[in-house]
Amino acid sequence: MQTITLVDVLPRVFADDSIPPSEVWRGHLMLRKGDVCLVEAASGGGKSSMCSFLFGAREDYLGRILFDGRDIRTLSMDEWLATRRTSLAYLPQELSLFPGLTAMENIRLKNDLTRHVPESRIGEWMERLGIADRRDWPAGRMSVGQQQRVAIIRSLCQPFDFILLDEPVSHLDPANNDVAAALVAEEAARQGAGVISTSVGNHLHLNYNRRLRL
Repeated sequence: MQTITLVDVLPRVFADDSIPPSEVWRGHLMLRKGDVCLVEAASGGGKSSMCSFLFGAREDYLGRILFDGRDIRTLSMDEWLATRRTSLAYLPQELSLFPGLTAMENIRLKNDLTRHVPESRIGEWMERLGIADRRDWPAGRMSVGQQQRVAIIRSLCQPFDFILLDEPVSHLDPANNDVAAALVAEEAARQGAGVISTSVGNHLHLNYNRRLRL
């Protein structure tokens, strides 16, 4: 996938409201593979909705979203599954970890499907993010910040042309933010991929070439 384009997109829930000026909603926005984009918004501005729309998890929007010029509403379920497996990675704000599984088991759920990352590299990432000693802990016993670090690693365990990161570091201190950003930047650069990260304040410390106000 080379481009993601939003044409006159607006969450249906906003359709009857007067919304502030936006560089995303009700416009024509093209994101290219290789872009490193920060989408900033106030709470309730629709950033999580935007990510859900792009991932095909929700369709309650006006306008059109195009992948390489094709309206994503025309994708079959098989095409969506292939897209999510090979082209589009996603870290939702709610993380979607299984609390009864360990940190490593949550990561393996993704990596066993994709066979994308050697387990030695996962161990290295856990070490760099300071959670190697938590690899066998149930996710439900970990702090939110530790869970975010697990979810960041899991999101990198697949090939992708774009990665969507919805408030990925909201509970991380600056040092862990720096490490998480380095991992994302390294993997995105290795794959020539685009990064779309959202924030209401504490944003992932990347070198963004695009900043958009939602």
